[in-house]
Amino acid sequence: MSLKQTIEADLKKAMLAKDEIAKDALRLAKADLLNREVELGRDLTDEESTAVLQKGVKSRRDAIDQFRAGGRMDAVAEEEKQLAVLERYLPKMLSEDETRAAITSVTSELGLSSKKDMGRLMKELKARFPGVDGRIASKVAGEVLK
Repeated sequence: MSLKQTIEADLKKAMLAKDEIAKDALRLAKADLLNREVELGRDLTDEESTAVLQKGVKSRRDAIDQFRAGGRMDAVAEEEKQLAVLERYLPKMLSEDETRAAITSVTSELGLSSKKDMGRLMKELKARFPGVDGRIASKVAGEVLK
């Protein structure tokens, strides 16, 4: 079963269970997937579907930060619950230590050493390790690359 089919099936379950949080999160995810399919004019692969979900998760994290800065704790709680629903469909995120090990491995393998190589490093890192968090990777890469 593809990722899109799994989300659609889980959306139906959430609707039957009257789980409003899961229903809202999965509806938005399904809409994002459908929009991307329309853009491309074809069905998405699971890798492309995962990328779409990761983008949605990133935007939710940004929204949480903005709501927290604005003192809207009710909205923060809602977004965090929906974020938890979406994260179930993504690969396990790497910890900071795992990210550091991955970056060290890629930089030594490709012979990267300067900040000019940041783009190449990030591209290779995302390709090899789908569960890498861009924020953590960027911070660690900044420390590793001189």
